[in-house]
Amino acid sequence: MAAVTDIFSSNSIRLPCDLKIEKDLRSAAYDGIVTVVPTGGEGPTHPELKKSFSAFSKLDKAADSEVTLFPCDLPAGRVISSPTGPLNDDYADVRSFTDAAKKGIARALKSGVTAPLLVLPSHPAFKQSELVTLLGALEALYVNLQMREDVPEKAQKVKTLGVYSENAEKLPNIIKLASALESGRYVARDIGGSDPERMCPPKVEAYIRELFKNSNISIEVITDPAVLKQEYPLFDAVDRAASHIERHRGRIIYLTYEPSSGPVDKTLFLVGKGVTYDTGGADIKAGGVMAGMSRDKCGAAAVAGFMQILTMLKPRGVKVIGALPIVRNSVGADAYVADEIILSRNKLRVRIGNTDAEGRMIMGDVLCKMRELAEKAVNPHLMTIATLTGHAVLTVGAGYSIVMDNGPARKASHAQLLQAAGEELGDMLEISTIRREDIAFHKVCSSNAGVLVLLEKSDTTDDSEGKGMFDDIYQANNLPSSRTPRGHQGPAGFLILVSGLDKHGSESKIPLNYSHIDIAASSGDVPHDATGAPILGLVSLHLKDRY
Repeated sequence: MAAVTDIFSSNSIRLPCDLKIEKDLRSAAYDGIVTVVPTGGEGPTHPELKKSFSAFSKLDKAADSEVTLFPCDLPAGRVISSPTGPLNDDYADVRSFTDAAKKGIARALKSGVTAPLLVLPSHPAFKQSELVTLLGALEALYVNLQMREDVPEKAQKVKTLGVYSENAEKLPNIIKLASALESGRYVARDIGGSDPERMCPPKVEAYIRELFKNSNISIEVITDPAVLKQEYPLFDAVDRAASHIERHRGRIIYLTYEPSSGPVDKTLFLVGKGVTYDTGGADIKAGGVMAGMSRDKCGAAAVAGFMQILTMLKPRGVKVIGALPIVRNSVGADAYVADEIILSRNKLRVRIGNTDAEGRMIMGDVLCKMRELAEKAVNPHLMTIATLTGHAVLTVGAGYSIVMDNGPARKASHAQLLQAAGEELGDMLEISTIRREDIAFHKVCSSNAGVLVLLEKSDTTDDSEGKGMFDDIYQANNLPSSRTPRGHQGPAGFLILVSGLDKHGSESKIPLNYSHIDIAASSGDVPHDATGAPILGLVSLHLKDRY
């Protein structure tokens, strides 16, 4: 670890500015001090800041509940105090520190501060409050990729952020971890938050290649139409309409991390949905709901961001394979349509019900490939990460991811552990359960007025599980997920079936842990920046004690 006087440079890692460890509040290098203050206390704990705050709070009773700026006798000349709000009730969580840091930085910039010094708060109930505060400040300083490229003079809000803590011995490790985590979220925001042309499939590939050149991440990109058609037919169906336009041609990107030494005792397989733009295809989105569909690549963006963190933390004992199926769901003469039957990688006949359910299509065969690899891997866990359903947004509301485990993962309490790990860092997840209805919805069903309904075996035309002799699986009904009962759990059932994971349940010879994470409600809506969810939770759980 570098000495406390060193600067963590944004030139070598992906950060919005350089980070400098500062051990003296009297440094003349800053023109503003930002301090996050737990509400209900007596203001900042540092004596020199406390004195200025006490004098000011006598003049302004709102100082304990609103962001305030007041003068101080330190060389920086001014203090921006940003309160957290109440932390002592049953529903408080660490996001209060994130919010306070973002508001404090925003107020500092608005006041003209160009060289801020951030004072990290500690709190007995929130052990990661200092790390979370720093991450919040870095999030507030992020400038999106297209602004950085198009308006270079606005590429940075500040050049350097000083960081101070009264727990000086902890600060180097906090900075190291924050730099890695924010670098991953930075990558995820760049990919997920850019418009459909800046991050069309070939440009996603170019960004990835530039990002991981000379790194410990190996890259494989599949673009050959014959290979895609033969090995990833569900992906190929979605890509059909877009593939005629060179800049919209789809590709599947595989990224692999292996530790430089020592044995592997855990293998992660991550599949991220990478739809660069979702028109809905032939079932075209109408009524203005197509706006914002450039964010349909945030699952793939999160996988790329997670892989970026691996290059920095270099965790021991874990191998990670990340897959980014990158495609544009276009509408056109060659678009795939409802009622088509497509033979999947797993040799299952998939009847299309809705071309707007393309996310499960592009991930299905890739997940099948990952399942094939996982059967021979050490302690594998497979995951799909996707902005998959509007139903998820209605279910949990903005800012929350949903995690769903299959039987083996549920036995390991994975969802509960991930929820707890994410909550420590303010990366919030709620838990849903995959039920028998979610499997049956895609296996034994018929169409009735646009809604798939379950049938008894005696109602089918033969002994097969599909409606007709040509069907194995129904991809979807033709209603939006938000109007479909269990609309966010059902797609997990489809992915389990189409990938062959249904043959790897708890009682099988080779049980495989699988989790589906729907980030439709947590990935960030246009025009706000993408968030990078659920990177923090995944790192906190799956890389714990490995770096």
